[in-house]
Amino acid sequence: KSDKNGDTRFSSDSSEIIYIYIYIYIYIYIYIYNANMLLCFNSMHESLSLSLSLSLSLYVSCSYPSSLQTIHMAIVCAGYNASRDVVTLVKSVLFHRRNPLHFHFITDSIAQQILASLFRTWMVPAVRVDFYDADELKSEVSWIPNKHYSGIYGLMKLVLTKTLPSDLQKVIVLDTDITFATDIAELWAVFHKFKGQQVLGLVENQSDWYLGNLWKNHRPWPALGRGFNTGVILLLLDRLRKLRWEQMWRLTAERELMSMLSTSLADQDIFNAVIKQNPFLVHQLPCFWNVQLSDHTRSEKCYKDVSDLKVIHWNSPKKLRVKNKHVEFFRNLYLTFLEYDGNLLRRELFGCPSETDHNSENLQKTLLELDEDDPCYEFRRERFTVHRTHLYFLHYEYEPSADQSDVTLVAQLSMDRLQMLEAICKHWEGPISLALYLSDAEAQQFLRYAQGSEVLMSRSNVGYHIVYKEGQFYPVNLLRNVAMRQVNTPYMFLSDIDFLPMYGLYEYLRKSVVQLDMANTKKALVVPAFETLRYRLSYPKSKAELLSQLDMGTLFTFRYHVWTKGHAPTNFAKWRTATTPYRVQWEADFEPYVMVRRDCPEYDRRFVGFGWNKVAHIMELDAQEYEFVVLPNAYMIHMPHAPSFDITKFRSNEQYRVCLKTLKEEFQQNMSRRYGFAALKYMTAENNS
Repeated sequence: KSDKNGDTRFSSDSSEIIYIYIYIYIYIYIYIYNANMLLCFNSMHESLSLSLSLSLSLYVSCSYPSSLQTIHMAIVCAGYNASRDVVTLVKSVLFHRRNPLHFHFITDSIAQQILASLFRTWMVPAVRVDFYDADELKSEVSWIPNKHYSGIYGLMKLVLTKTLPSDLQKVIVLDTDITFATDIAELWAVFHKFKGQQVLGLVENQSDWYLGNLWKNHRPWPALGRGFNTGVILLLLDRLRKLRWEQMWRLTAERELMSMLSTSLADQDIFNAVIKQNPFLVHQLPCFWNVQLSDHTRSEKCYKDVSDLKVIHWNSPKKLRVKNKHVEFFRNLYLTFLEYDGNLLRRELFGCPSETDHNSENLQKTLLELDEDDPCYEFRRERFTVHRTHLYFLHYEYEPSADQSDVTLVAQLSMDRLQMLEAICKHWEGPISLALYLSDAEAQQFLRYAQGSEVLMSRSNVGYHIVYKEGQFYPVNLLRNVAMRQVNTPYMFLSDIDFLPMYGLYEYLRKSVVQLDMANTKKALVVPAFETLRYRLSYPKSKAELLSQLDMGTLFTFRYHVWTKGHAPTNFAKWRTATTPYRVQWEADFEPYVMVRRDCPEYDRRFVGFGWNKVAHIMELDAQEYEFVVLPNAYMIHMPHAPSFDITKFRSNEQYRVCLKTLKEEFQQNMSRRYGFAALKYMTAENNS
């Protein structure tokens, strides 16, 4: 029985079924192996693995006979797009694997930040990840002119013998646009077939590029026959080092560049030039280990049936739009992994000892301490759930202003609020940090939506951070914290996705930073909140226009009719005539939208879904002696929308409300312990409210 955090709990009935599965699996395994029916074995083994995967969900067995071997992969990955694309490769490898894995990523600072966060929150058992700074390697290859779209990073496979650990003997090198259709252990086993001085395992190039007949005066780099494609490489690192690989490729590159002037296909040109001079270095792999889907390739000769496919390589700049007879099949296979729920890949490996993951151990210990009979168990568990997180899903580029007054708008959303993004971008020209709660499939829908929007694509200062769905609650405060942690400006405006800030609020807040000496005081600047019930609103362009609409009944103070206490301390009557900022005192259930310094406390994760998620945060700010100051010429307007699933649960489910009350009381007790006598007012205020 799988629970929402990726753990497996066995009932007495399911345990018996599981053990039956295991014994049948082992019996068939030994029988087939002893009979040496390897071809039949591969097919049956895959179907049995799938059966076990479906039955056990979180467990797969190690592959035989090298079940304890860790498979090493090296991948060069730089930038936002490559960091997003490589995830599909990783998913396809994890889906089929039955061995411990060790990923070696050669990355720039952007990719390292994204992938480190992704793997840390993915928490896949028996997977290790190491990073190597690509910036430190640039000097090794920057002297080589390269016309290929991969740029300088397309040359870095050449220096892997120097980059990777000296005790690492062999590695599989992969491009980010690779998709596996089989267990990578099968490819790893090919190392045993290397003979003599063979140190490179490569598939022949499947286009006519190196034959030099693609167009008139086409002059490629020298290659052996059709040449070899470097999207998939098997490297025997220890032997390459003994052969002085560094000196070998450098001398070859220097010689060829005297006439060729630059590379056209990055590292592939240099690898082929070396092989041309030293053909004994290469072990030619069957072409199904690198089915190359660029235009006009001979890839169809690599397979007769779907079962023949091992590795698919989208090695055309057109990627999924490439021309190929069977491109629809390949595209669907790729999309399967693209939208596959990555949480299902958190599978343990039977019989495979792996390095102790202390974070995982501590999490399991914490979860075991929870009482499963507690009616609020699911609420408490959500606080400790680790959600897989992909930071900067799209390109991001922004440098905060030098005057230290810059402000980032922070918000969170799910798929049903996607339509608000364009409107917010039109109202707020400054940087934005958004956390999106999506499934893997929804993340791809969002990507297509964003790429099809001129408004969103024209903005490079919006950071989109995907937090993948898991569990039954909307983790609103976790999402806010994720968005807050990625803010790179000194200040942040803590908003919600349903609000449109007034035009010019970004610049107004920046001026307020200076006027109110935010750098040297602990202030939370309150932006008064209003709402409309009209889906089509003529947005007020000034305070005077807003007051007019307020008097006409087009606008209202936010939640005045259902939750007056939430914004009553803002003192809207005073705000109508105010011309200067004014201070207000904290009151019970106060939950304004505020601008604060980036170092303010995070939101409390125990509050999920609807209720008390902002109230608790404002209480924490007050406990830390923040001063609440209302801005006289700032405003924001809540736009109408259908009720969220969580507020519906709150209204209809008594147990939901009981648990929320319990969590509130526990939060207040924690406040008393942390802030002592000063926190008693929160208990008193709650009892009087």
